[in-house]
Order: sequence, then structure tokens, then C-alpha cells
Amino acid sequence: MAVSLWRAVVGGPSTGEDASGGVDFWNNPERSGWLNKQGEYIKTWRRRWFVLKQGKLFWFKDSAVTRASVPRGIIPVASCLTVKGAEDVLNRQFAFELSTSRDTMYFIADSEKEKEEWINSIGRSIVQHSRSVVTDNEVLDYDIRPPS
Repeated sequence: MAVSLWRAVVGGPSTGEDASGGVDFWNNPERSGWLNKQGEYIKTWRRRWFVLKQGKLFWFKDSAVTRASVPRGIIPVASCLTVKGAEDVLNRQFAFELSTSRDTMYFIADSEKEKEEWINSIGRSIVQHSRSVVTDNEVLDYDIRPPS
């Protein structure tokens, strides 16, 4: 999933000069911190540094993120449908899942508080960046009557 989502964001393989998808991920993220992420093919758990910024969730091997850092992956949150707790699915404490129409990724936070903060931050970002969100120009207000 990460590879297909990566290509959807950057239009190519997961290396290259513009791997950031045009986002200054190293500067003032909306949220950042350590999470354990389940691998896409080999389902082992790896600890990664995550950065949420401008509708994209980036991950790195370490927390020393600079302009020169190359993300290990990017998830465009606009392609995500849900983010919710997943302790019952994984039978692991502090687990949550992020789902698209095709795939589900699993994460484990270090505490219940961290899990809830990640779920809330990603959920807000999904709402803000979703293509399905209605803008003010698209709102039909039937209570407004045309002047007579």
C-alpha cells in the first residue's frame, strides 16, 4: 500500500529529489512523533518517526528530520477514509488503523494518549484535505429565499 500511495503522491518511485511531494516536512509539522508501523509485505513492526503536514503523513527511520531527509514513505490523507482504534483487530494495546478504499495500515503508539492524539490529528487532516468536503461555494442553503 505504501508504495502505491507513494506513487500517487509523488508520481514515481520512492526516491528522487522531490520526494517530499512539495511539502516542507522538516519545518513546523502539525504533528510528529514515534509510531510502530507494520510492514507492507513482511508484516513485522518497525519503529518510525512520523510527520503530519499539509495533508500528508511522512515517515522516516529517525527523528533527525532535515531538508535533506528522504521520507521512507508518504500517505496522502485525502485518500484515507477512516482512522480509528484497532486494539481489537491486532490484539495489541495502543493500536490504530488508517484505511483507504483499498488498503488498511496499522500503527501502534507508545500510550493511549499518543494514540488518541494521532487519531485526532489525522482525522482532522482527513476532513481538511478530503476531496469530498463541501466548500462554501457548493453549499445549497434552502432557507435563503431569493429577493421578491
